[in-house]
Amino acid sequence: MKSVAVVGASGAVGDVMIRLLQERKFPIGSIKFLASERSAGKTVVFGGKTFTIEPLTPEAFQGVDIVLSSTPASISREYSPIAARAGAVVVDNSSAFRMDPNVPLVVPEVNPQDVARHQGIIANPNCSTIQMVVALKPLHDAFRIRRVIVSTYQAVSGAGQKGIHELQSQTEAHVAGQDAPAPSKFAHPIAFNCLPQIDDFLPNGYTKEEIKMVLETRKIMGDESIDVCPTCIRVPVLNCHSESILVETERPITPEAARQLWASAPGLVVVDDPEARLYPLPASCSDRDEVFVGRIRQDLHNPNALLFWCVSDNLRKGAATNAVQIAEELLKLDPVRV
Repeated sequence: MKSVAVVGASGAVGDVMIRLLQERKFPIGSIKFLASERSAGKTVVFGGKTFTIEPLTPEAFQGVDIVLSSTPASISREYSPIAARAGAVVVDNSSAFRMDPNVPLVVPEVNPQDVARHQGIIANPNCSTIQMVVALKPLHDAFRIRRVIVSTYQAVSGAGQKGIHELQSQTEAHVAGQDAPAPSKFAHPIAFNCLPQIDDFLPNGYTKEEIKMVLETRKIMGDESIDVCPTCIRVPVLNCHSESILVETERPITPEAARQLWASAPGLVVVDDPEARLYPLPASCSDRDEVFVGRIRQDLHNPNALLFWCVSDNLRKGAATNAVQIAEELLKLDPVRV
């Protein structure tokens, strides 16, 4: 039984982490919930008991074994090392440590072995990266992926509660024939719109979100030669990210071979019956922990290329589920290292 702390307990991802710890029956001896001063004092129901959210302070990590953290990167940079020095292992959902060479970046279906080399902090990858590498891993092992062209269609829940509220309030205003509230979370109105920008632009014309997918994929897959070409788009969907993916491989690859690999791969579900109009949809994949693939088809001109559609719940597998799965991998290690 472990002593667990959930940091960012009042946020969208923190709320799902709390539910998942109960759903997956994580072996908890004691638990505490931490957040900013603004959210401290609110209550959380866990295991039939009511807990008060405590303020995030350095002293709060004393006696804690595992920390599940979902905070802005600036907060994580300050507090995750403090928690690690106090003896906890931090599973950090922010971008703060993802590209640190001394911090494992883990998706349990892809590189669970990397958990063992932690030095007190394990990074949880970006949501759009997680679902993609779960789908890529079986193909890479069998056919060696050389290039990935991906366009994401990312739900507003990826921008937290403020993103959800912005879509809802703008949609309600449009339906009522009223002027929509001015955007504050996004650069432009998101209702009935698509925004080809997630995070800030870099000098090379890519956004930070797109570069995350490039660098994180290579680190998780353990192959710096994989060429990732991303375009990340915010769409007016409440939850679940979708991705249109083209992979180019060293050897010829067929839809049949891909389906067989995915059918036996952990964490993957194939939904691919075009005649019956069956393919993954955000509406049907929400509140699920798997990664769903469909619309599997051969490139029209390249036998070494395959196209498919990929959908996953970004708050669950794209964040909270992956974090709890990493914590479950920690339990398999020598208890001294946990």
